[in-house]
Formats: sequence, C-alpha cells, structure tokens
Amino acid sequence: MKAPQGNKLAILNYLEQAQLATGKFISGQWLGDELEISRAAVAKHIQSLQEMGLDIFKVSGKGYRLSNELNLLNSKKVLNYYSSLTHCETKLEVHPVIDSTNSELMRRIQKGDSLESGTVIVAQMQTAGRGRRGRTWQSPFGANLYYSYYWLLDDGLQAAMGLSIVVGIAIYDTLEKLFGIKVQLKWPNDILVNDKKLAGVLVELDGQPQGPCKLVIGIGLNIKMPESYSEHIDQPWTDLSLLNQNNGVIDKNKLVAQLTHCLEIRLDEYRTEGLLNMHKEWNQLHAFQDQLVTLATGKRNWQGVCEGIDAQGGIKIRQDGEVKSYFGGEISLRKAT
Repeated sequence: MKAPQGNKLAILNYLEQAQLATGKFISGQWLGDELEISRAAVAKHIQSLQEMGLDIFKVSGKGYRLSNELNLLNSKKVLNYYSSLTHCETKLEVHPVIDSTNSELMRRIQKGDSLESGTVIVAQMQTAGRGRRGRTWQSPFGANLYYSYYWLLDDGLQAAMGLSIVVGIAIYDTLEKLFGIKVQLKWPNDILVNDKKLAGVLVELDGQPQGPCKLVIGIGLNIKMPESYSEHIDQPWTDLSLLNQNNGVIDKNKLVAQLTHCLEIRLDEYRTEGLLNMHKEWNQLHAFQDQLVTLATGKRNWQGVCEGIDAQGGIKIRQDGEVKSYFGGEISLRKAT
C-alpha cells in the first residue's frame, strides 16, 4: 500500500486543516471543485484513506470530517524537541509507509550497510508490522507509534539478554514524564495499564556470541486506535487517547524525541551496569508480582507464583517452595485462570 499522494494527499491535507481550524465538515462538492475532479472520485479517494485506517466521518448533506487531529510525524519537529533534551545528536528517518521499521533495519544489517548506532526509524504506517512470536502488529496510517532503534553492543549476544527489560523501563520513563501515566510491565516485553496492553517491544539481534552484537529495538505504542482495526486485536488493549482524555492532542513528534532520549539514558546505564539496579525498578512496576501465573514454552505449560525478575532479566517462578529463573524468547507468561 502506497502513502497518500496526489489528490488523495490533497484531500487528507484539506481535512486536517479543517479539523485544526474549525472541526467542521467539508463537502465532497467543494473538494471536487478545488481539485477539479468529480464527487465520485472524491468518494473513491476517501474510501481509500479509510482503508488505510483513517477515521473519516461521512454525513449526508454535510460532507467529510476527520474524527481527530492526525498530528503526523515530522522529522524537523522531532529533532527540534530532541535537541531541547540533550546535546547529543541522533539520525532519524520518517517513512510514510513501510512494511516494518524493524524489518527495514534488519535488512540493512544483513546487507552489511553502514549504520550509525542510535539510528531511529519511525513510520506513519506499517503494512507488515510484527509483534513477538510471529504475531501481526496492527499499524494503521497516522494512528499509533511505529518505532525502531538501532544499537551496537560490543559485549556479545549474552550481554543483550536483558534488553527488553531496559526498554520497558525506558517506555515507563517516557510516559510518566510526558503524561503522568504510570504503566505496569509484563515480562518479557508488554506495557500494560489496568491489565490492558498499551505497547509492545520486539528486540531482534544479529551478531556472534563473543563479538559485537547489532540490535534492533522495535516499539509499537497505541495512540489512537481506529475502531476498524481494533476488531483485529485478540487481547484487551488501550491507547494514549483513552488514558489522556483531559490533556488534548498527543504530539507524536514530542513523544518520539522523549522516547529516544529516555531509551538512550537507560541503554547507557545498561552498558555500564547491566541490570544491577534496573531489575529492582522493573520489579516495582511488575504487573504479575506475587500472582499465580501460567508459564508456556510451546508444548509444555505449568503454574507457579511469579516473583519478578532476577539480575539477568530471567523471570522467577516459585513452585513447591523452589524458585527457578526462566529465559527465552518463546516463553509466554499470563495470569492463571
């Protein structure tokens, strides 16, 4: 699917300008006259935009209106916000539409492209967004945050084991700083509010056991999930617009800048100290602390009491008075029913 362009992009811009200025409807006739196309062509472009995930209302006799401000990503705005937070520099790419921000960075790594550690790729839309364990990540145009960060770690694959723990804390830092929202963390990579999923983390690696390790840190964060896409999500979810109803429009550009800054601070801490202190912070935010949980590793399921994570990032489960730590990307953890 291509990004909006030509008349489709022009219609989107008109709708956004109207939403920002008055919130009033724009008639199909007016749009057709401005663009010198038929009302039928306008309707076809509107339908195409809706199929991309944009919430556009249509009312007979009034016309069309966006359900909310798009607040699209803009690289200059992100970098301006970022420069107000730190003296460091970052390399940022904003893509209108991409298959997956993580996939794009992994392709460049595998091709041997020269990548600067700290490179950020964000997109307005993903056509093949990926979650953990092969799941699809719903990624409608202009609705949510689709973010990937490239990081080079010199200490090998073993040193990267606890990275999803670090990223979860960085997301907590970001949301608490910008919105005062205190999330909970679910091992290994989910961010929850009231047991509903707000964000997910997908860390992918390329490297040798003892050599430099190239990591791609993917973050998907729900901001304003359209109803047409929400029906495809198979678990309880929430988004920032639902949690931030009294504080106006969520600025995605500021969010990207703050997230990048918080992530860099936590990654620097991890590089020097590992999870020495962060695993204690994570346990204070743990969604399933001291609760009965089910641990699934493919063919086998068993239950125990969850006691948080250890200093290596493994999940601790108490069974029959004995506590064991478990690791692995294919392990699933959920509350026992």
